[in-house]
Amino acid sequence: MKAITSLLRHFVVQKARFSNKEAAHCIAAGRVLVNGQKGYLNQVLLPEDTVTLDGAVIKAPQAFIYLAYYKPRGVESTLNPNIENNLAQALGLKERVFPVGRLDKESEGLMLLTNDGVFYNRISHSDNHQEKEYVVTVNKALTSEVIAQLAAGVEIMGQKTRPAQVAQVGEKAFRIVLTQGLNRQIRRMCYKLGYEVERLVRVRVVSIEVGELQPGEWREFHLEEV
Repeated sequence: MKAITSLLRHFVVQKARFSNKEAAHCIAAGRVLVNGQKGYLNQVLLPEDTVTLDGAVIKAPQAFIYLAYYKPRGVESTLNPNIENNLAQALGLKERVFPVGRLDKESEGLMLLTNDGVFYNRISHSDNHQEKEYVVTVNKALTSEVIAQLAAGVEIMGQKTRPAQVAQVGEKAFRIVLTQGLNRQIRRMCYKLGYEVERLVRVRVVSIEVGELQPGEWREFHLEEV
């Protein structure tokens, strides 16, 4: 998912149905304003920009949506309408938003959804080492050795996972903060150490927390929260 951009001249040609020469004269004469300022030929337009021609709006700013959603167990992290129990069905929104990262069907908790491509790429790109925090319940008692191994990294799928922050919070439960998102990473790590995951809840992505959201609920958030 990428932010949609275009050059001002090309945009005026398409929107006003001018020739390239007419669009260039129009822009040079100051008839085209971008966010209230005189535009220039090869100015790159961003989704949030407002463009006017002779005072009439020909491009309104795109309204970005940022949602914190508690994905229930059993909902698939996809917008594919051909897959049962998909996100689009679960959310029931008119606006199209995209999940930032995934949670497997049997996992639950916080998902971020947006139509802002820049934000999407910044959070979802694994090289950015963005923190994601989970509370995990396994099928038998944990040991200090297992907690230490989870923190140090576990060999899965031919590679060792990055070091993680791990703290035991119950006889069979622990918190873990990851900075990568390998496929079914926590489940694979636990399985490699002889455990099965009984419940996996994501409670935080960067600085956005699931808070008091209940399964199936969502709230809007602002970029200032991140």
